[in-house]
Amino acid sequence: MLSWLKTKGAEARATLTAEVAKFRNRGFMEAVVASCALVAAADGSIDGAEKQKMMGYIRNADELKHFATDEVVAFFGKITSSFEFDVEIGRAEALKVIGRIRGNDEQARIMVRVACAIGAADGDFAPSEKSVIRTICGELGLNPGDFDL
Repeated sequence: MLSWLKTKGAEARATLTAEVAKFRNRGFMEAVVASCALVAAADGSIDGAEKQKMMGYIRNADELKHFATDEVVAFFGKITSSFEFDVEIGRAEALKVIGRIRGNDEQARIMVRVACAIGAADGDFAPSEKSVIRTICGELGLNPGDFDL
């Protein structure tokens, strides 16, 4: 049973990576990174350990390997610095960036799936992370139920 689950998880990740590869554009990358920051800040702040963990994930994530690492890391730093200034301002800035892909249903759905993968990456998809992703779905006009949220 466990090997079946691992195989299915690996297959799902490979599929997600292939889907992300179709959208090698800055707007999509920024939306994905903004969603990473929102998930990291789900508990109200992004502490140093969370920031380092997210930076490591961004550098190593198959889903983001199609983007220049320096660009991804720099944009993540920009977004997280707005959270450090003020959590609500950071949240508003991240949602504004995410909102730019509203209307492109395919990109929006893939971005939400990446956000879900990020939320579950530590083995604990916390209720606060799910709530943030439901907010992202609202920003994009998507039904959270489509993502089991």
